Amino acid sequence: MSREQRGPNEKLGAVLALAGISNAGLARRVNDLGAQRGLTLRYDKTSVARWVSKGMVPQGAAPHLIAAAIGQKLGRPVPLHEIGLADADPAPEVGLAFPRDVGQAVRSATELYRLDLAGRRAGSGGIWQSLAGSFAVSAYATPASRWLITPADSSVAREAGPGEGSAAPLKVGHSDVQKLREAAEDARRWDSKYGGGDWRSSMVPECLRVEAAPLLLGSYSDEVGRALFGAAAELTRLAGWMAFDTGQQEAAQRYYIQALRLARAAADVPLGGYVLASMSLQATYRGFGDEGVDLAQAALERNRGLATARTMSFFRLVEARAHARAGDAQAAGAALRAAESWLERARPGDHDPTWLGFYSYDRFAADAAECYRDLKAPRQVRRFTEQALSRPTEEYVRSHGLRLVVSAVAELESGNLDAACEQGVRAVEVAGRISSARTTEYVKDLLHRLEPYGDEPRVVELRERARPLLMAPA
Repeated sequence: MSREQRGPNEKLGAVLALAGISNAGLARRVNDLGAQRGLTLRYDKTSVARWVSKGMVPQGAAPHLIAAAIGQKLGRPVPLHEIGLADADPAPEVGLAFPRDVGQAVRSATELYRLDLAGRRAGSGGIWQSLAGSFAVSAYATPASRWLITPADSSVAREAGPGEGSAAPLKVGHSDVQKLREAAEDARRWDSKYGGGDWRSSMVPECLRVEAAPLLLGSYSDEVGRALFGAAAELTRLAGWMAFDTGQQEAAQRYYIQALRLARAAADVPLGGYVLASMSLQATYRGFGDEGVDLAQAALERNRGLATARTMSFFRLVEARAHARAGDAQAAGAALRAAESWLERARPGDHDPTWLGFYSYDRFAADAAECYRDLKAPRQVRRFTEQALSRPTEEYVRSHGLRLVVSAVAELESGNLDAACEQGVRAVEVAGRISSARTTEYVKDLLHRLEPYGDEPRVVELRERARPLLMAPA
């Protein structure tokens, strides 16, 4: 359905010409993006001609999909006002800003928290479906550069005005901050064990909206404010990580940007580095290896002399992942050696941040295996995967499942079809116990690699075992 505007939409026509997209090409891109979110769209070149020449405005998610399609071609986010569709739906830019002013940063974060997040988790629509396909790695450029230039605000003390945020603005204390930190710790545990799509994990956005937002809009001293911003940054990063794990890349990007801004207000440089590392992993996963390298190196640069040895090891490991995805074997190898060296320097008495509790040699070995998978070195993949799987744990179920898939790929590339299928069956069993789109994607990739052996009984068995997983709603 469409509604009429006044006259031609000259802005849309101009941007289409700039991007070099034909009417038919735009229709195809919009339909494809819609299909990725379970929408059946049947736009054609005539539809686009009406949008441009007659100013017709498509309803529902279509305006955001149009912006996303053009943004993918231009390599940058495209706001609705740039294509003359600003009145189609509110809030397309929410969460993408990295304000210089602390007060504006609070408004930017709390505005993101207050969006209707239920639709993202339940698959029933909402703002995240409207923003389908709008991830753009270029949106990380300004946040990363501003954080590098000024990783800490001078003061964050705040005195709330009457009626701001709530009828009676809160006076925030350390006990309030501690509750947020405990919520973050619980969320980390549920996420690792059950996946980002589990209902217990999905309570994090609700916690941000109901608990964190009123606190950020309350009154606090500089000391309490720093701690508050740090706790909110941890929770916001977790919301981003869980969105990433469930395949909601556009939501993850917005949470990450706000988490980095909050970490800057907290004057917590290692935490800011951790957010940048999360951004790097997302960029790498999406195929932007070079940008992933930049983000990981930004985390490293500001943390020299500040972060603990284990923290620096993790940042170098993330850098190695990006180099490997970009196909630079020499740089990836150097980063892996540096990561292992930093890890060897870690001592039990080091004051490592609580959010780094997941990182051990097992995790190093698992990511090293993925590096060598991307570099097509199956012997090294097998060596590191064996180390990563040597101590399976119920605490990190998703990680165990991902490692099994990587092991299966290594066995397949080494010519061991039976071993590959055996590991694949184990991976499918683990994947069926959690809610993680990322794990499902790994399984799909394995099955794709096994297609040349589709008639083999072990492959047929694996495909049948994986069918319920692949048919489950995203």
